[in-house]
Amino acid sequence: MNTLSNIRILLADDHTMVRESLARVLESSGAITVVGETGDSQQMLEMVGRLKPDMVILDYSMPNHDPASQISELLRIYSRLKILVLTVHQNIQYAVRVLEHGAHGYLIKSAAVEELVDAIKSICAGSIYLSAELQQEVLLHMRRPRSERLGLDALSPREFDFLRLFAGGKSLQQCARSMDISISTASTYRARILDKLNLKTNSELIRFALEHDIVQ
Repeated sequence: MNTLSNIRILLADDHTMVRESLARVLESSGAITVVGETGDSQQMLEMVGRLKPDMVILDYSMPNHDPASQISELLRIYSRLKILVLTVHQNIQYAVRVLEHGAHGYLIKSAAVEELVDAIKSICAGSIYLSAELQQEVLLHMRRPRSERLGLDALSPREFDFLRLFAGGKSLQQCARSMDISISTASTYRARILDKLNLKTNSELIRFALEHDIVQ
């Protein structure tokens, strides 16, 4: 890891204007160098290996991209890499999911520029960073035993993955393929989710996901 006055950043966001704006802001801080930008999740993996950044700032919602799985894969290969997820999603389920997979921070895109720079420095100094709006809820969620969780909080990470895919329009078969599980297991996930959320039909499940900002 470089010193806090020379932090090397790779930006991964599929919106070119967002990347360019972030790059200008970060470079102007005087403590950060943007070594690369990409809007493609597969190219991101190649660039991390080639550019050796200290941190990846990762958009949660890039196309054809499962952030939790990619975070796990990146950290398996590059154990010293830091990952800050930058997102529009204020749902704590997304925050908990990426943190459980090893992310070092979760920041809402509407945050002030100063907070982004502070988050980067804090993470590089060894801390975990959460947007102020989510800190209390996420900590309470993670401290609560799973047996006492209700609603969305009761879902396992894999059940949440299934819900995100299924409510996003994928069929049972497509969900199974994406998650590398059998159709029978996918069907079991659906049944468990309906039960835990006290829902009866697929339509109710999809409406619930839309209302709770689960669908990307």
